[in-house]
Order: sequence, then structure tokens, then C-alpha cells
Amino acid sequence: MTLFVTSSPFVVNADGPLLSNANGFLDCMEQTLAPHGRLLFVCSDPWRRDLTCRFATDLVCAFAASGIFFSQFRILDGENADQARELVADSDLIVLAGGHVPTQNAFFQSIGLGELLTAFPGVVMGISAGSMNCADRVYAQPEEPGESDPAFPRFLPGLGLTEVNILPHYQQVRDNILDGRRLFEDITYPDSFGNIFFALPDGSYFYQDETCLLLFGEAYCIRDGAMEPLLRHGEVLDMASFR
Repeated sequence: MTLFVTSSPFVVNADGPLLSNANGFLDCMEQTLAPHGRLLFVCSDPWRRDLTCRFATDLVCAFAASGIFFSQFRILDGENADQARELVADSDLIVLAGGHVPTQNAFFQSIGLGELLTAFPGVVMGISAGSMNCADRVYAQPEEPGESDPAFPRFLPGLGLTEVNILPHYQQVRDNILDGRRLFEDITYPDSFGNIFFALPDGSYFYQDETCLLLFGEAYCIRDGAMEPLLRHGEVLDMASFR
């Protein structure tokens, strides 16, 4: 399997959906994808087909604008969850949508998506929440009102595709206040003791295959209650050398 763990693959503030080539993302994707492959778009909320279809359509249009076309395009959500095994097996690229991490995580668990992907030979791309749920042990960074409560489950079983825990859209959320508390300094930093989180702005991403795990673009490491810069835009880090 080849895995792209993205914050967002789209051009920021574009008039329409366009895939970004920041840090060579689009070039890398083009080199990895099979020509005219089969795309499966997996939802974040199984019962919001309206949002899922809109997001999936935007993605397909963005690929087409970049000259990447698919022979087949299907959606996996609550309406066809009983077909998950067949849909996964009949795909070359699987895209995991962005959305609310715990909601998507519960859906993934209900259909056994982690097990279905165990021997998947194609490409998986996570977007935001989809990327977060790729981890072995998911850190569900509080997002909605009330989720800063210590009783809110912040660590969840993930798909087991990677050890990487990302915090997406860092350029947007770094100064967020949730329930009167600073999202990073008061909530995420304390949660980082004994853990490692990677804060990524849009345009940065991880690439993983059977031989390597690489980090592309601006990134920050959060661990043991502190944050440190890792990379600047345009830089690449082989995670085999990360300590």
C-alpha cells in the first residue's frame, strides 16, 4: 500500500477545487496512481450523503483539472456499508474524507475498514480527519463545543495504517479557543505527554510506502507539552532519522 497523509490536498483560497502541487504533492500523486484507476471515496459521516457527494464531486473535478481521470468513481457511506468489502477490493485509490474524527472513526469501526485495508495493494489518501483516523492509535483533537471535557474520549483505535498522528489545518486552528481554553496550549500540549503529534498546515503531507516514511513541507512536532518546528515549506524529512 502507498499512503498519503494530508492536511488538505487542495489549493488554499482557490476559486474552485484544485489540487495543490505544494511540496511536490501532485507530482508524487501522479507518479503513484495507475492510469484510469478506480476511485472509492469513503465518507466522514455515514448519513450525510449530501455533504459526501459534494465533497467527492469536488475531489473528482480537482483531479480532472490536473489531468487525472478515473474509469470508475464510487462512494462508500451508510447507505451501502454492507458492500464495503467488495467496494474496497474493486478500487485502486481510496480517499478518506475530512470531517469530524469521532464520527468517522465510529463508521470505520462499524464496517471493519482497518481489516479490509490490511492487504490493500493500491493507494490510500487521507484528508484531514481521514488522515487522523489512519493512525494505529488516533488522537481526536477536541474540535466541537464540549469536547474539551476530560471525559471526552481523545484516543481511539484507528485503521492501523501508520504510526503518524497529524493535527491538520494548523494555519487555521493554531489560535482557536474551545470552551474558553486555548486549543493547543491548554488542551493539546498536555495531551502530548507520552505522545507525538505532527501539526501540519495545508500543503504539507506524509508519504508512506513499504520502504519509507517521508514528511514533506512545513511541520511542527508536539510532544511532552511543547512544540518545536521540524521543517519549512519545500523541505523533506526521512522519518527514519527522526528522534
